[in-house]
Amino acid sequence: MERLFDSFANTFARMAGSPAAFLICVAVVVAWAASGPFFGFSETWQLVINTGTTIVTFLMVFLIQNTQNRDGVALQTKLDELIRSSNAEDDFIGIEKLTDRELIALHERCEAAAKKSQETLEKARTERKRRGHHDHRVDRGSSSARSIDP
Repeated sequence: MERLFDSFANTFARMAGSPAAFLICVAVVVAWAASGPFFGFSETWQLVINTGTTIVTFLMVFLIQNTQNRDGVALQTKLDELIRSSNAEDDFIGIEKLTDRELIALHERCEAAAKKSQETLEKARTERKRRGHHDHRVDRGSSSARSIDP
């Protein structure tokens, strides 16, 4: 049953997000508006569009949430595998389950490490310039070397 629902939700969400679905919805609204004079712009005429849009919105919320949940889990799993198979710290695997306070502490730790790395790079650049060294790198777009100042 779960696979059937997942398949249905994916297919329906993909179809609902298509240009054709949008054009069909626009056509329905235009037809409803054009039928207003025929029905005397009655309360029943208004109730038809209100009820229809409410039902569609209610059902779409669940389908969209289902596909977003699945996409989120798939993305987290991919990121966790990249972290696990790289030199990155394993502390980052599963961080989506941390509390807000734990996430903030981890974020602050990352910011401090990034700031320290930036300071180290700046010191190295300053020292290279002081010694008169320049970076010579080959531009992959051409066969000539060019000097790149950091």
